[in-house]
Amino acid sequence: MGELAKRAAAAFADLTAELFPVEAIVRPASEAGMPVHVVERPGLGAEAYEIAFAQNSATVSATTRSGLFYGLVTLGHILRGARQHPTTFSFPTAGTISDEPGFAFRGSHLDVARQFYTAAEVTRFIRLMAWNKMNKFHWHLTEDEAWRLEIEAYPALTEVGAWRGHGKALPPLLGSGPQPTGGYYSKKAVREIVALADDLGVAVIPEIDMPGHFYAALKAVPELRDPDEKGEYQSVQGFPNNSLNPAHEPVYRFVEKVVDEVLELFPAGIFHLGADEVPLAAWSGSPLALDMIEKMAGPAMRKKHEAQFNQLGNHHGADEIEGSPTAILQAEFIRRVHKYIASKGAITGGWEEAAHGDAVAKDKSYVVGWRNVEINATLAERGFDIVVSPAQRYYLDMANGVSWAEPGAGWAGWSGPQETYEFEARAGFSEEGLKHLKGIQSCIWSESMTDRAIFDRLVFPRLSAIAESGWTLPERKSWERFKSIVGLMPIMYGNWASE
Repeated sequence: MGELAKRAAAAFADLTAELFPVEAIVRPASEAGMPVHVVERPGLGAEAYEIAFAQNSATVSATTRSGLFYGLVTLGHILRGARQHPTTFSFPTAGTISDEPGFAFRGSHLDVARQFYTAAEVTRFIRLMAWNKMNKFHWHLTEDEAWRLEIEAYPALTEVGAWRGHGKALPPLLGSGPQPTGGYYSKKAVREIVALADDLGVAVIPEIDMPGHFYAALKAVPELRDPDEKGEYQSVQGFPNNSLNPAHEPVYRFVEKVVDEVLELFPAGIFHLGADEVPLAAWSGSPLALDMIEKMAGPAMRKKHEAQFNQLGNHHGADEIEGSPTAILQAEFIRRVHKYIASKGAITGGWEEAAHGDAVAKDKSYVVGWRNVEINATLAERGFDIVVSPAQRYYLDMANGVSWAEPGAGWAGWSGPQETYEFEARAGFSEEGLKHLKGIQSCIWSESMTDRAIFDRLVFPRLSAIAESGWTLPERKSWERFKSIVGLMPIMYGNWASE
């Protein structure tokens, strides 16, 4: 067995032992194990595999470690079905499966800032992703509500920003109560998670959301504010003065140190800088920012921004800032941070707002379209590499249905498992636009997930629905087939819904 085959087989054995501890999916011949040959074979696609079945054995062939691993995962799916439902499924004794994914980017995002998930929970979630053949874990590590990553240059980020409670810099939020609650990931924990994910074919993409959604970090490192800034603006979630100031020079020294430490931890070479939901009135009371906008866009734009001073925005959801002085300031910030990320040889990820003003180089970035379905095709037409994640279908904090008893949010509507499964990311794209469609991802925002049963209710089976849409070509999708077998997929905590 070659080195790639050994690593794929070891990762598969570890995965099945953790997800299905008493099923002994991988077992020796002495315990009635069936021989499986794992063969490295040139010429197949990056994640493609073939499985050839014989009377009492199977052979998995692929060119890459990921392909070999996915072949074994498919074998595991088939074997579990045949064992658990022998009257419905039988294990093949002849024939061949040739398979490869429809999209190269099949991801899930997890917000660990609004609610904290331990390293053990994150590890299990990555294993569930791997069993669903997802390959990108977008780790949302910072927010207004908390900062969750150890940064040696700024210990206050976790000393102050990782904890909430009565009398603390961050108050109780989202059901956390008066007692101190929270947590963060040490560098040691991150390295272990990243290594495990790599074994399972999952690239970990860290997100440090900026310049907005920065309240926790600004409480921890107050010198990042313009000392002469006056007044108050608020984010759509109600956080005051929560955005890094693009005109304040110490901000860039801070960001560069954070980027350095983050990229050292995450070898996938992608830094997601967020860039979403900056309030329209941000920095309108900052002399530094007003001087900067006047220098960049003239006195009329300065006057327009001064008119936002102490104005409360976000009346109908997050402010739409495109074309505003705020967008010009943010674009300058993103341009500079992106340039630094690129100088480190890394790709910049961002939410769709990162595309405002063409602030990121299109050959060194990708953006995630979230506000609506149509924005994805629009950005692809402009030449941006796009990952499709419309809140209306792929935000897993949205409720499963309209029943009053359903947990979850509703600002983007609702999406049941069938609606999520049947959504087609490619729809509305031109032939040229499809060249920029990297793939899809689910987004798990954790405000509503005040207990773990709610997590299971909201995330499953919709996570598997999105995973299958990322792998299976549209003409091969079948809701009836998916519905009948998705119960075989493992879930996070074991809180199955009653129906």
